[in-house]
Amino acid sequence: MDAEAELDDFLGEDEDQELEDAEEDLGNLMDEGGEGEEEQAGGEGGGRDAEVHPEGQVPDTEAREVKDKMTSPFMTKFEKARVIGTRALQISMGAPITVDAEGETDPLVIAEKELMSKSIPFVIRRWLPDGTYEDWTIKELHIDGI
Repeated sequence: MDAEAELDDFLGEDEDQELEDAEEDLGNLMDEGGEGEEEQAGGEGGGRDAEVHPEGQVPDTEAREVKDKMTSPFMTKFEKARVIGTRALQISMGAPITVDAEGETDPLVIAEKELMSKSIPFVIRRWLPDGTYEDWTIKELHIDGI
């Protein structure tokens, strides 16, 4: 049995599909230089919970934006993890850094510094159950730990 067949047997079909999807997403990020790529959160079944977009590159959708915000102005731990991870990937691929790195080379630490200074140029799109959404910039959100 070759190595690929052993890996397929070990992972099973669900994990194999997730691995292929992750490799495809990473390939798309690398093709685009790590910037401008839409990140969509959500569980299985294509759920729409929250998305992270670079400021100024938020895609138009058929859904409408809510004018008066209804959701909490606090960044959730899930949004925080998504923002730091996405930004760290961009930094590791050579994106410009928006804060003084102070000799730091770890992309995760630099991304956390950028988040704490609210200098990451992202927009978080929160989808609501009725199909509408709210866009929040990082500067508008309260971040735990600041």
